[in-house]
Amino acid sequence: MYMPRYAAIDIGSNSIRMMAAEVSHGETSILAQDRQVIRLGESVFRTGQVSAEALTVMQSTLERMSAAYKAFSVVGMRAVATSAVRDAGNQHEFLSSANAALGTNVEIISGPEEARLIHLGVEARWPRGKERTLIIDVGGGSAELIICQNGQLIDAVSRPLGAVRLNEVFLKSDPPSAEERRRLDSYIEEKLQPFLKLHDAEKFDRIIATSATAAAIVCAVNQITRARRDDAERMRASTSQVRDLYQTLISSNLEARRKLTGIGPRRAEIVTAGTAVFLKVLELFNQRSISYCGAGVRDGNVADQAARGVGRDQAQQTRERRAIVDAMAKRYEVSMKHVRHVAFLAHRLFDTLQPVHRLPPDAGKLLEAASILHDIGHFVSATGHHKHSAYLVANSDMPGFTDRERLIIAALVRFHRKSMPQARHSHFLALDLEARRWVTTLAAILRIADSLDRGHSQKVRDVTSTLRDGTVCLSIDAETDADLELWAASEAAKIFSELHAQPLQLQRSKAATHQ
Repeated sequence: MYMPRYAAIDIGSNSIRMMAAEVSHGETSILAQDRQVIRLGESVFRTGQVSAEALTVMQSTLERMSAAYKAFSVVGMRAVATSAVRDAGNQHEFLSSANAALGTNVEIISGPEEARLIHLGVEARWPRGKERTLIIDVGGGSAELIICQNGQLIDAVSRPLGAVRLNEVFLKSDPPSAEERRRLDSYIEEKLQPFLKLHDAEKFDRIIATSATAAAIVCAVNQITRARRDDAERMRASTSQVRDLYQTLISSNLEARRKLTGIGPRRAEIVTAGTAVFLKVLELFNQRSISYCGAGVRDGNVADQAARGVGRDQAQQTRERRAIVDAMAKRYEVSMKHVRHVAFLAHRLFDTLQPVHRLPPDAGKLLEAASILHDIGHFVSATGHHKHSAYLVANSDMPGFTDRERLIIAALVRFHRKSMPQARHSHFLALDLEARRWVTTLAAILRIADSLDRGHSQKVRDVTSTLRDGTVCLSIDAETDADLELWAASEAAKIFSELHAQPLQLQRSKAATHQ
Protein backbone atom coordinates (compact mmCIF):
# COMPACT_ATOMS: atom_id res chain seq x y z
CA MET A 1 0.00 0.00 0.00
CA TYR A 2 1.42 3.37 -1.03
CA MET A 3 1.83 6.36 1.27
CA PRO A 4 3.83 9.50 0.36
CA ARG A 5 7.41 9.27 1.49
CA TYR A 6 9.79 12.12 2.18
CA ALA A 7 13.43 12.49 3.15
CA ALA A 8 15.20 15.25 5.04
CA ILE A 9 18.86 15.94 5.66
CA ASP A 10 20.06 18.45 8.26
CA ILE A 11 23.72 19.45 7.96
CA GLY A 12 24.39 20.99 11.34
CA SER A 13 27.44 22.45 13.01
CA ASN A 14 27.96 19.29 15.07
CA SER A 15 26.38 16.48 13.09
CA ILE A 16 24.54 15.48 9.94
CA ARG A 17 21.14 13.86 10.37
CA MET A 18 18.97 12.04 7.84
CA MET A 19 15.40 10.84 8.08
CA ALA A 20 13.09 9.09 5.62
CA ALA A 21 9.43 8.85 6.62
CA GLU A 22 5.86 8.25 5.51
CA VAL A 23 3.22 10.86 6.36
CA SER A 24 -0.52 10.30 6.59
CA HIS A 25 -2.98 12.87 8.00
CA GLY A 26 -0.15 14.50 9.92
CA GLU A 27 1.09 11.21 11.41
CA THR A 28 4.75 10.46 10.65
CA SER A 29 6.14 6.92 10.48
CA ILE A 30 9.93 6.84 10.36
CA LEU A 31 11.34 4.42 7.77
CA ALA A 32 15.04 5.12 8.30
CA GLN A 33 17.24 7.58 10.16
CA ASP A 34 20.95 8.17 10.51
CA ARG A 35 23.25 10.53 12.39
CA GLN A 36 26.95 11.18 12.02
CA VAL A 37 29.01 13.56 14.17
CA ILE A 38 31.44 15.47 11.92
CA ARG A 39 31.89 18.81 13.73
CA LEU A 40 31.82 21.18 10.74
CA GLY A 41 31.64 24.00 13.27
CA GLU A 42 34.99 23.27 14.93
CA SER A 43 37.03 24.52 11.99
CA VAL A 44 34.55 27.24 11.01
CA PHE A 45 34.42 28.82 14.48
CA ARG A 46 38.21 28.54 14.77
CA THR A 47 39.38 29.58 11.27
CA GLY A 48 36.28 30.78 9.40
CA GLN A 49 36.47 27.87 6.94
CA VAL A 50 35.11 24.33 6.73
CA SER A 51 38.30 22.26 6.86
CA ALA A 52 39.35 19.90 4.08
CA GLU A 53 39.10 16.98 6.50
CA ALA A 54 35.53 17.91 7.49
CA LEU A 55 34.56 18.27 3.82
CA THR A 56 35.88 14.76 3.08
CA VAL A 57 33.98 13.19 5.98
CA MET A 58 30.86 15.18 5.06
CA GLN A 59 30.94 13.98 1.46
CA SER A 60 31.23 10.29 2.36
CA THR A 61 28.49 10.69 4.99
CA LEU A 62 26.10 12.33 2.53
CA GLU A 63 26.77 9.65 -0.08
CA ARG A 64 25.83 6.97 2.47
CA MET A 65 22.70 8.82 3.55
CA SER A 66 21.68 9.47 -0.05
CA ALA A 67 21.78 5.76 -0.84
CA ALA A 68 19.74 5.03 2.29
CA TYR A 69 16.83 7.38 1.58
CA LYS A 70 16.75 6.63 -2.16
CA ALA A 71 15.98 3.01 -1.32
CA PHE A 72 12.55 4.17 -0.14
CA SER A 73 11.52 5.90 -3.41
CA VAL A 74 10.72 9.19 -1.70
CA VAL A 75 8.60 11.74 -3.57
CA GLY A 76 10.36 14.69 -1.94
CA MET A 77 13.72 15.45 -0.37
CA ARG A 78 15.13 18.65 1.10
CA ALA A 79 18.68 19.00 2.41
CA VAL A 80 19.53 22.04 4.51
CA ALA A 81 22.69 23.41 6.12
CA THR A 82 22.60 25.66 9.17
CA SER A 83 24.78 27.83 11.41
CA ALA A 84 28.35 26.70 10.65
CA VAL A 85 27.83 26.83 6.90
CA ARG A 86 26.09 30.22 7.21
CA ASP A 87 29.33 31.50 8.73
CA ALA A 88 31.80 29.63 6.54
CA GLY A 89 33.99 31.61 4.17
CA ASN A 90 34.20 28.69 1.73
CA GLN A 91 30.47 28.13 1.21
CA HIS A 92 30.96 27.64 -2.53
CA GLU A 93 33.41 24.77 -1.96
CA PHE A 94 31.08 23.26 0.65
CA LEU A 95 28.04 23.41 -1.64
CA SER A 96 29.96 21.94 -4.56
CA SER A 97 31.01 18.92 -2.46
CA ALA A 98 27.63 18.47 -0.75
CA ASN A 99 25.60 18.78 -3.96
CA ALA A 100 27.83 16.26 -5.74
CA ALA A 101 27.50 13.77 -2.87
CA LEU A 102 23.70 14.00 -2.71
CA GLY A 103 22.96 14.52 -6.38
CA THR A 104 20.72 17.44 -5.48
CA ASN A 105 21.11 20.99 -4.19
CA VAL A 106 21.69 21.75 -0.52
CA GLU A 107 20.10 24.93 0.86
CA ILE A 108 21.88 27.15 3.37
CA ILE A 109 18.91 28.28 5.47
CA SER A 110 18.59 31.32 7.71
CA GLY A 111 18.20 31.27 11.48
CA PRO A 112 14.47 32.13 11.27
CA GLU A 113 13.88 29.30 8.78
CA GLU A 114 15.76 26.92 11.07
CA ALA A 115 13.51 28.00 13.94
CA ARG A 116 10.40 27.53 11.79
CA LEU A 117 11.38 23.96 10.92
CA ILE A 118 12.15 23.13 14.57
CA HIS A 119 8.70 24.45 15.52
CA LEU A 120 7.02 22.33 12.82
CA GLY A 121 8.94 19.28 14.00
CA VAL A 122 7.86 19.72 17.61
CA GLU A 123 4.24 20.33 16.58
CA ALA A 124 4.25 17.18 14.45
CA ARG A 125 5.65 15.01 17.23
CA TRP A 126 4.03 16.61 20.28
CA PRO A 127 0.79 18.56 19.61
CA ARG A 128 -0.13 20.52 22.73
CA GLY A 129 -3.48 22.17 22.03
CA LYS A 130 -3.81 25.67 23.45
CA GLU A 131 -0.62 25.59 25.50
CA ARG A 132 1.69 28.59 25.28
CA THR A 133 5.13 27.09 24.89
CA LEU A 134 8.72 28.26 24.80
CA ILE A 135 10.88 25.92 22.70
CA ILE A 136 14.65 26.01 23.20
CA ASP A 137 16.93 24.26 20.72
CA VAL A 138 20.68 24.41 21.34
CA GLY A 139 22.48 23.07 18.29
CA GLY A 140 26.14 23.10 17.44
CA GLY A 141 26.35 26.62 16.06
CA SER A 142 23.21 28.43 17.17
CA ALA A 143 20.36 28.34 19.67
CA GLU A 144 16.76 28.95 18.61
CA LEU A 145 14.14 30.31 21.01
CA ILE A 146 10.60 29.88 19.77
CA ILE A 147 7.31 30.99 21.30
CA CYS A 148 4.18 29.25 20.04
CA GLN A 149 0.53 28.75 20.97
CA ASN A 150 -2.33 26.82 19.39
CA GLY A 151 0.20 25.31 17.01
CA GLN A 152 1.15 28.72 15.64
CA LEU A 153 4.61 30.27 15.79
CA ILE A 154 4.36 33.64 17.54
CA ASP A 155 7.99 34.74 17.76
CA ALA A 156 11.39 33.15 17.17
CA VAL A 157 15.02 34.18 17.23
CA SER A 158 18.28 32.47 16.39
CA ARG A 159 21.27 33.41 18.52
CA PRO A 160 24.98 32.40 18.10
CA LEU A 161 24.84 30.17 21.18
CA GLY A 162 25.54 26.70 19.82
CA ALA A 163 27.44 24.19 21.94
CA VAL A 164 30.32 23.70 19.46
CA ARG A 165 30.68 27.44 18.88
CA LEU A 166 30.74 28.32 22.60
CA ASN A 167 33.11 25.47 23.38
CA GLU A 168 35.57 26.61 20.69
CA VAL A 169 35.43 30.29 21.64
CA PHE A 170 35.28 30.17 25.45
CA LEU A 171 36.26 26.84 27.01
CA LYS A 172 39.96 26.32 26.42
CA SER A 173 40.78 24.56 29.70
CA ASP A 174 39.59 21.16 30.93
CA PRO A 175 37.82 21.62 33.25
CA PRO A 176 37.06 25.26 32.41
CA SER A 177 38.72 27.94 34.49
CA ALA A 178 36.69 30.38 36.60
CA GLU A 179 37.46 33.19 34.15
CA GLU A 180 36.33 31.10 31.17
CA ARG A 181 33.08 30.28 32.96
CA ARG A 182 32.52 33.95 33.79
CA ARG A 183 33.08 35.05 30.20
CA LEU A 184 30.84 32.27 28.87
CA ASP A 185 28.04 33.19 31.30
CA SER A 186 28.29 36.87 30.46
CA TYR A 187 28.22 36.24 26.71
CA ILE A 188 25.16 33.95 26.88
CA GLU A 189 23.23 36.50 28.95
CA GLU A 190 24.19 39.32 26.57
CA LYS A 191 22.86 37.40 23.56
CA LEU A 192 19.62 36.48 25.33
CA GLN A 193 18.80 39.95 26.68
CA PRO A 194 16.96 41.36 23.60
CA PHE A 195 14.60 38.36 23.52
CA LEU A 196 14.22 38.48 27.30
CA LYS A 197 13.18 42.15 27.24
CA LEU A 198 10.41 41.37 24.78
CA HIS A 199 9.03 38.33 26.63
CA ASP A 200 10.19 38.32 30.26
CA ALA A 201 6.71 39.15 31.57
CA GLU A 202 5.05 36.27 29.70
CA LYS A 203 3.89 33.05 31.28
CA PHE A 204 4.48 29.71 29.58
CA ASP A 205 2.61 26.49 30.15
CA ARG A 206 5.65 24.46 29.21
CA ILE A 207 9.31 24.82 28.25
CA ILE A 208 10.31 22.27 25.61
CA ALA A 209 14.00 21.52 25.09
CA THR A 210 15.17 19.93 21.84
CA SER A 211 18.57 18.86 20.43
CA ALA A 212 21.08 16.22 21.47
CA THR A 213 22.33 18.42 24.32
CA ALA A 214 18.79 18.55 25.72
CA ALA A 215 18.59 14.76 25.47
CA ALA A 216 21.88 14.43 27.33
CA ILE A 217 20.69 16.74 30.12
CA VAL A 218 17.36 14.97 30.64
CA CYS A 219 18.99 11.54 30.45
CA ALA A 220 21.71 12.51 32.91
CA VAL A 221 19.38 13.91 35.57
CA ASN A 222 16.96 10.97 35.19
CA GLN A 223 19.73 8.35 34.99
CA ILE A 224 18.67 7.11 31.56
CA THR A 225 21.41 5.38 29.57
CA ARG A 226 22.18 6.41 26.00
CA ALA A 227 20.83 3.06 24.75
CA ARG A 228 17.44 4.00 26.21
CA ARG A 229 17.45 7.64 25.12
CA ASP A 230 14.08 7.28 23.38
CA ASP A 231 12.60 6.75 26.87
CA ALA A 232 13.50 10.37 27.67
CA GLU A 233 10.82 11.68 25.30
CA ARG A 234 8.59 14.16 27.19
CA MET A 235 10.49 13.58 30.45
CA ARG A 236 11.40 16.56 32.60
CA ALA A 237 14.47 18.05 34.24
CA SER A 238 13.90 20.69 36.92
CA THR A 239 15.90 23.91 36.97
CA SER A 240 17.62 22.81 40.17
CA GLN A 241 18.56 19.49 38.54
CA VAL A 242 19.97 21.28 35.49
CA ARG A 243 21.91 23.62 37.79
CA ASP A 244 23.35 20.70 39.76
CA LEU A 245 24.34 18.94 36.55
CA TYR A 246 26.03 22.10 35.26
CA GLN A 247 28.03 22.38 38.47
CA THR A 248 29.16 18.79 38.01
CA LEU A 249 30.11 19.41 34.38
CA ILE A 250 32.17 22.56 34.95
CA SER A 251 34.13 20.88 37.74
CA SER A 252 34.84 17.69 35.77
CA ASN A 253 37.40 16.96 33.09
CA LEU A 254 36.52 15.21 29.82
CA GLU A 255 37.25 11.74 31.17
CA ALA A 256 34.92 12.29 34.13
CA ARG A 257 32.16 13.77 31.95
CA ARG A 258 32.26 10.72 29.70
CA LYS A 259 31.45 8.52 32.68
CA LEU A 260 28.19 10.36 33.43
CA THR A 261 25.05 8.36 32.64
CA GLY A 262 23.30 9.51 29.47
CA ILE A 263 26.20 11.56 28.09
CA GLY A 264 28.07 10.02 25.17
CA PRO A 265 31.83 10.30 24.57
CA ARG A 266 31.53 12.92 21.81
CA ARG A 267 28.71 14.82 23.52
CA ALA A 268 30.88 15.06 26.64
CA GLU A 269 33.25 17.31 24.67
CA ILE A 270 30.64 20.06 24.21
CA VAL A 271 27.87 19.35 26.74
CA THR A 272 29.14 21.90 29.30
CA ALA A 273 28.62 24.88 26.99
CA GLY A 274 25.23 23.62 25.80
CA THR A 275 24.00 23.05 29.35
CA ALA A 276 25.06 26.59 30.26
CA VAL A 277 22.64 27.95 27.63
CA PHE A 278 19.67 25.89 28.84
CA LEU A 279 20.35 26.84 32.46
CA LYS A 280 20.63 30.54 31.64
CA VAL A 281 17.31 30.52 29.76
CA LEU A 282 15.57 28.77 32.65
CA GLU A 283 16.98 31.27 35.16
CA LEU A 284 16.34 34.41 33.12
CA PHE A 285 12.75 33.42 32.36
CA ASN A 286 12.23 32.14 35.91
CA GLN A 287 11.08 28.71 34.74
CA ARG A 288 10.86 25.57 36.86
CA SER A 289 11.77 22.85 34.36
CA ILE A 290 12.30 21.73 30.78
CA SER A 291 10.56 18.85 29.00
CA TYR A 292 12.51 16.99 26.34
CA CYS A 293 11.27 16.47 22.77
CA GLY A 294 13.35 14.52 20.26
CA ALA A 295 12.06 16.45 17.24
CA GLY A 296 14.29 18.80 15.32
CA VAL A 297 14.97 20.38 11.94
CA ARG A 298 14.66 17.14 9.99
CA ASP A 299 11.25 16.31 11.55
CA GLY A 300 10.01 19.78 10.66
CA ASN A 301 11.48 19.43 7.19
CA VAL A 302 9.45 16.26 6.54
CA ALA A 303 6.27 17.78 8.03
CA ASP A 304 6.76 20.89 5.89
CA GLN A 305 7.16 18.90 2.68
CA ALA A 306 4.01 16.92 3.45
CA ALA A 307 2.02 20.06 4.26
CA ARG A 308 3.14 21.74 1.04
CA GLY A 309 2.26 18.68 -1.02
CA VAL A 310 5.76 18.13 -2.35
CA GLY A 311 5.68 15.42 -5.01
CA ARG A 312 2.03 15.87 -5.92
CA ASP A 313 3.04 16.65 -9.50
CA GLN A 314 4.24 13.04 -9.80
CA ALA A 315 0.57 12.05 -9.96
CA GLN A 316 0.04 14.24 -13.04
CA GLN A 317 0.80 13.66 -16.71
CA THR A 318 3.85 15.01 -18.47
CA ARG A 319 3.25 17.79 -20.97
CA GLU A 320 3.75 15.39 -23.89
CA ARG A 321 1.30 12.76 -22.64
CA ARG A 322 -1.24 15.41 -21.70
CA ALA A 323 -1.08 16.76 -25.27
CA ILE A 324 -1.84 13.27 -26.65
CA VAL A 325 -4.88 12.91 -24.37
CA ASP A 326 -6.15 16.45 -25.07
CA ALA A 327 -5.86 15.95 -28.82
CA MET A 328 -7.87 12.73 -28.58
CA ALA A 329 -10.59 14.42 -26.51
CA LYS A 330 -10.86 17.31 -28.97
CA ARG A 331 -11.04 14.87 -31.89
CA TYR A 332 -14.21 13.44 -30.35
CA GLU A 333 -15.62 16.92 -29.61
CA VAL A 334 -15.96 16.72 -25.84
CA SER A 335 -16.47 19.79 -23.65
CA MET A 336 -12.86 20.55 -22.77
CA LYS A 337 -13.92 22.95 -20.03
CA HIS A 338 -15.88 20.18 -18.33
CA VAL A 339 -13.35 17.36 -18.65
CA ARG A 340 -10.43 19.53 -17.59
CA HIS A 341 -12.35 20.57 -14.50
CA VAL A 342 -13.19 16.95 -13.77
CA ALA A 343 -9.48 16.15 -14.15
CA PHE A 344 -8.63 18.93 -11.69
CA LEU A 345 -11.17 17.70 -9.14
CA ALA A 346 -10.09 14.08 -9.62
CA HIS A 347 -6.49 15.05 -8.93
CA ARG A 348 -7.50 16.94 -5.80
CA LEU A 349 -9.54 13.94 -4.63
CA PHE A 350 -6.73 11.52 -5.43
CA ASP A 351 -4.33 13.65 -3.42
CA THR A 352 -6.54 14.40 -0.42
CA LEU A 353 -7.81 10.81 -0.15
CA GLN A 354 -4.37 9.29 -0.61
CA PRO A 355 -4.04 8.22 3.06
CA VAL A 356 -7.15 6.09 2.48
CA HIS A 357 -6.59 4.59 -0.97
CA ARG A 358 -2.74 4.54 -0.76
CA LEU A 359 -2.24 4.20 -4.50
CA PRO A 360 1.09 5.30 -6.03
CA PRO A 361 1.48 8.53 -8.06
CA ASP A 362 1.47 6.57 -11.35
CA ALA A 363 -2.16 5.66 -10.69
CA GLY A 364 -3.00 9.37 -10.45
CA LYS A 365 -1.58 9.94 -13.91
CA LEU A 366 -3.97 7.39 -15.42
CA LEU A 367 -6.86 8.91 -13.47
CA GLU A 368 -6.08 12.27 -15.07
CA ALA A 369 -6.10 10.74 -18.56
CA ALA A 370 -9.38 8.95 -17.89
CA SER A 371 -10.93 12.16 -16.60
CA ILE A 372 -10.17 13.90 -19.89
CA LEU A 373 -11.42 10.98 -22.00
CA HIS A 374 -14.43 9.75 -20.03
CA ASP A 375 -17.01 11.48 -22.28
CA ILE A 376 -15.55 10.77 -25.75
CA GLY A 377 -18.18 8.03 -26.26
CA HIS A 378 -20.82 10.75 -26.74
CA PHE A 379 -19.36 11.15 -30.23
CA VAL A 380 -20.82 7.72 -31.03
CA SER A 381 -24.02 7.89 -28.99
CA ALA A 382 -25.31 9.43 -25.78
CA THR A 383 -26.83 6.06 -24.93
CA GLY A 384 -24.25 3.93 -23.14
CA HIS A 385 -21.57 6.50 -23.86
CA HIS A 386 -19.28 5.03 -21.17
CA LYS A 387 -19.07 1.78 -23.15
CA HIS A 388 -18.30 3.66 -26.35
CA SER A 389 -15.63 5.67 -24.52
CA ALA A 390 -13.99 2.43 -23.38
CA TYR A 391 -14.03 0.98 -26.89
CA LEU A 392 -12.47 4.10 -28.41
CA VAL A 393 -9.68 4.22 -25.83
CA ALA A 394 -8.94 0.49 -25.99
CA ASN A 395 -8.67 0.58 -29.78
CA SER A 396 -6.81 3.88 -30.24
CA ASP A 397 -3.14 4.54 -30.76
CA MET A 398 -1.89 6.51 -27.74
CA PRO A 399 1.83 7.24 -28.16
CA GLY A 400 3.64 7.54 -24.83
CA PHE A 401 1.27 5.12 -23.06
CA THR A 402 1.97 1.41 -22.63
CA ASP A 403 -0.67 -1.13 -23.61
CA ARG A 404 -1.31 -1.82 -19.93
CA GLU A 405 -1.86 1.89 -19.21
CA ARG A 406 -4.19 2.26 -22.18
CA LEU A 407 -6.31 -0.69 -21.03
CA ILE A 408 -6.49 0.71 -17.48
CA ILE A 409 -7.69 4.06 -18.87
CA ALA A 410 -10.25 2.21 -21.03
CA ALA A 411 -11.55 0.39 -17.95
CA LEU A 412 -11.76 3.64 -15.99
CA VAL A 413 -13.88 5.41 -18.60
CA ARG A 414 -16.03 2.26 -18.86
CA PHE A 415 -16.78 2.27 -15.13
CA HIS A 416 -17.09 6.00 -14.48
CA ARG A 417 -20.87 5.53 -14.41
CA LYS A 418 -23.50 2.79 -14.09
CA SER A 419 -22.16 -0.52 -12.73
CA MET A 420 -18.83 -0.87 -10.95
CA PRO A 421 -16.26 -3.45 -12.19
CA GLN A 422 -17.29 -7.09 -11.93
CA ALA A 423 -15.74 -10.40 -12.96
CA ARG A 424 -18.06 -10.64 -15.97
CA HIS A 425 -16.79 -7.39 -17.52
CA SER A 426 -14.28 -7.96 -20.32
CA HIS A 427 -12.49 -4.63 -19.78
CA PHE A 428 -11.88 -5.68 -16.17
CA LEU A 429 -10.88 -9.29 -16.88
CA ALA A 430 -8.20 -8.14 -19.32
CA LEU A 431 -6.24 -6.53 -16.45
CA ASP A 432 -3.75 -7.96 -13.98
CA LEU A 433 -4.65 -8.04 -10.27
CA GLU A 434 -2.88 -4.79 -9.38
CA ALA A 435 -4.48 -2.97 -12.30
CA ARG A 436 -7.91 -4.23 -11.22
CA ARG A 437 -7.34 -2.82 -7.74
CA TRP A 438 -6.33 0.53 -9.27
CA VAL A 439 -9.38 0.59 -11.54
CA THR A 440 -11.82 -0.21 -8.74
CA THR A 441 -10.56 2.64 -6.55
CA LEU A 442 -9.89 5.16 -9.33
CA ALA A 443 -13.32 4.59 -10.88
CA ALA A 444 -14.89 5.46 -7.53
CA ILE A 445 -12.84 8.68 -7.37
CA LEU A 446 -13.69 9.57 -10.98
CA ARG A 447 -17.40 9.18 -10.22
CA ILE A 448 -17.14 11.68 -7.36
CA ALA A 449 -15.18 14.15 -9.51
CA ASP A 450 -17.62 13.86 -12.42
CA SER A 451 -20.57 14.32 -10.06
CA LEU A 452 -19.00 17.49 -8.65
CA ASP A 453 -19.33 18.98 -12.15
CA ARG A 454 -22.63 17.32 -12.99
CA GLY A 455 -24.06 20.49 -14.54
CA HIS A 456 -20.88 21.17 -16.55
CA SER A 457 -20.85 24.63 -14.96
CA GLN A 458 -17.72 24.38 -12.79
CA LYS A 459 -19.64 25.40 -9.66
CA VAL A 460 -17.28 23.44 -7.39
CA ARG A 461 -13.99 25.27 -7.00
CA ASP A 462 -11.94 22.91 -4.82
CA VAL A 463 -11.96 19.88 -2.53
CA THR A 464 -9.94 19.26 0.63
CA SER A 465 -10.27 16.77 3.46
CA THR A 466 -9.81 16.35 7.20
CA LEU A 467 -10.00 13.30 9.45
CA ARG A 468 -12.42 13.63 12.37
CA ASP A 469 -13.17 10.77 14.75
CA GLY A 470 -12.41 8.17 12.10
CA THR A 471 -14.50 9.87 9.40
CA VAL A 472 -12.94 11.51 6.35
CA CYS A 473 -14.72 14.83 5.81
CA LEU A 474 -14.55 16.20 2.26
CA SER A 475 -14.81 19.97 2.39
CA ILE A 476 -16.34 21.32 -0.82
CA ASP A 477 -15.65 24.91 -1.88
CA ALA A 478 -18.62 25.62 -4.16
CA GLU A 479 -21.04 28.29 -5.32
CA THR A 480 -24.31 28.64 -3.43
CA ASP A 481 -26.38 26.96 -6.16
CA ALA A 482 -24.31 23.76 -6.29
CA ASP A 483 -26.82 21.62 -4.36
CA LEU A 484 -27.25 19.20 -7.27
CA GLU A 485 -23.50 18.65 -7.54
CA LEU A 486 -23.12 18.06 -3.81
CA TRP A 487 -26.03 15.61 -3.74
CA ALA A 488 -24.68 13.67 -6.73
CA ALA A 489 -21.17 13.56 -5.26
CA SER A 490 -22.53 12.37 -1.90
CA GLU A 491 -24.24 9.49 -3.65
CA ALA A 492 -21.09 8.66 -5.64
CA ALA A 493 -18.95 8.83 -2.49
CA LYS A 494 -20.86 5.90 -0.99
CA ILE A 495 -19.04 3.54 -3.36
CA PHE A 496 -15.60 4.78 -2.29
CA SER A 497 -16.65 4.54 1.35
CA GLU A 498 -17.81 0.93 0.95
CA LEU A 499 -14.68 -0.09 -0.96
CA HIS A 500 -12.36 1.12 1.75
CA ALA A 501 -14.58 0.58 4.80
CA GLN A 502 -14.00 4.25 5.54
CA PRO A 503 -16.80 6.67 6.48
CA LEU A 504 -16.78 9.55 4.00
CA GLN A 505 -18.79 12.72 4.51
CA LEU A 506 -19.22 15.69 2.16
CA GLN A 507 -19.87 19.19 3.45
CA ARG A 508 -19.59 22.72 2.19
CA SER A 509 -16.47 24.54 3.31
CA LYS A 510 -17.02 27.31 5.85
CA ALA A 511 -15.72 29.88 3.39
CA ALA A 512 -18.31 28.78 0.83
CA THR A 513 -21.23 28.89 3.28
CA HIS A 514 -20.45 32.52 4.18
CA GLN A 515 -20.32 33.82 0.62
